[in-house]
Amino acid sequence: QVQLVESGGGLVQPGGSLRLSCAASGFTFSRNAMNWYRQAPGKERELVGGITSAGGSTNVADSVKGRFTISRDNAKSTVYLQMNSLKPEDTTVYYCIVVLADLTWKKDYWGQGTQVTVSS
Repeated sequence: QVQLVESGGGLVQPGGSLRLSCAASGFTFSRNAMNWYRQAPGKERELVGGITSAGGSTNVADSVKGRFTISRDNAKSTVYLQMNSLKPEDTTVYYCIVVLADLTWKKDYWGQGTQVTVSS
């Protein structure tokens, strides 16, 4: 079955950095785009950014542009979210997501999330 396992979250001071990882299994990782979302309690889900299947193209939200980058290692079936210059407002749970589909169905799969807390 599809599994996405995020790791790398934690407590960091403002201005610090973290790298989140998402290890994937149960599907052909190299053929699928991957996305990162974040969602704080009581707030709407926010798309952080995504990366194409081969990693040739990425995009990130304006709120994190210039600070966050997304990369992937298809040999390790892992996608990364490098977060620099972290701000308190980046505090929330981060999720990686894959959308799988064929001609008759479409489903998105989420990891369990990893908590990022930016505080002094």
